[in-house]
Amino acid sequence: MFSIRINHTLKFFNLYVLTNYEGKKSMATAKKAPAKKAAVKKAAPAKKVAVKKAPATKRTPNAAFMKALTPSPALAAIVGAAPLPRTEVVSKMWVYIKKHKLQDEANKRMVNADAKLKEVFGKAQVSMFEMAGLIGKHLK
Repeated sequence: MFSIRINHTLKFFNLYVLTNYEGKKSMATAKKAPAKKAAVKKAAPAKKVAVKKAPATKRTPNAAFMKALTPSPALAAIVGAAPLPRTEVVSKMWVYIKKHKLQDEANKRMVNADAKLKEVFGKAQVSMFEMAGLIGKHLK
């Protein structure tokens, strides 16, 4: 019974703070509303200035990713013997994996290795996140 009176008293107090007995907004809440609007108006021009200062430039590709690397004989059986950038090697690996349906049906992040891929990976099943690291060992 004591806790019910406290809750009722708190509810009455919260209503009293927000409104006076005539149902009008109190001075405390009336002052807060204009202050928020003024702060928003000051912040908006600063954002517009920052947007104008940012020039649009095109990103240049990293030269290390575009460097042609020679694949090992095991990897050359899958992607070819010609020197290729690392990005192209990974792309050709995915073409081979999808062509031979080597992605695990239950978990698409896993790749089931056939005889050629087992020479490169060294395991029967590899996650797609491990694959890039394992391919890197076969590139010079």
